[in-house]
Amino acid sequence: MRRLVVSTLLAYALLTPSWSMVGDPGFPIPTIPPALAQASAGDDDSAVAAPPIVSEDFETTGLEAATTWALIADADLVVQGVILVLILFSVLSWAIILQRFFLLRRAWNQSIRFLDLFWKCDSLEEARSSLAAYPDSPVAAVFEAGFDELKKIGDQGDGPPRLDNVARALRKAASESLTRLERWIPFLASCGSAAPFIGLFGTVWGILRAFQEIGIRGTTSIAEVGPYISEALIATAVGLFAAIPAVMFFNYFATRLKVISAEINHFTYDFLNLVERHERTRPS
Repeated sequence: MRRLVVSTLLAYALLTPSWSMVGDPGFPIPTIPPALAQASAGDDDSAVAAPPIVSEDFETTGLEAATTWALIADADLVVQGVILVLILFSVLSWAIILQRFFLLRRAWNQSIRFLDLFWKCDSLEEARSSLAAYPDSPVAAVFEAGFDELKKIGDQGDGPPRLDNVARALRKAASESLTRLERWIPFLASCGSAAPFIGLFGTVWGILRAFQEIGIRGTTSIAEVGPYISEALIATAVGLFAAIPAVMFFNYFATRLKVISAEINHFTYDFLNLVERHERTRPS
């Protein structure tokens, strides 16, 4: 009987799984803290990650949402005055640019057409009768002045016309025509040279205000001094916006005026030569 009991216990020990030894003191089971165990026993939805907490440093500020016009509206009176002057310069410059561009183009086109007509005419009177079709041509204006001077001398009956009188009339008409074409163009040069410095003044003023705020608030945070720096940069940008087109079109107009002036001078010489040849072939 005793042997039967021993055999039964031995067989049970051999058939028991190895994981049943976890209860042995040689294999300690880690314990879970009560707070963690209680939290894990809650709803499974708590395992979903909560939305991140946004720090106050990343909150949207007025600077981030501000537009250019809002910065100008909140700017210092000095900066606003600078921007207003530069905008006025820009408006005047573009008005002059558009008006002079179309005027010079008409003057050149009409001068070319008048020259073609002039050399096709059989007499000066025929060319004189068609001047109404070329009101903006400086070459036509010069011809009209020379023709009128010839007519005055002829009406006075003082003999053959003196070329120096006709030349003076031609030079005067050429000067008046070029002065009319050049009107307001020097303003573009003034705007191109002065506008960047006016904008620079606004920039310096804005930077000064930024340093004042740094000294008052004792911080160099971009959120504090950023608006003042932005105002300064806007003044510079507006100054360049006014200056760059003014300089470019001033150079363009200066080149066109040189071409027109050369064409007037060529016509003046041709007209004087024509009058001199006419007087030489005129029967005495």
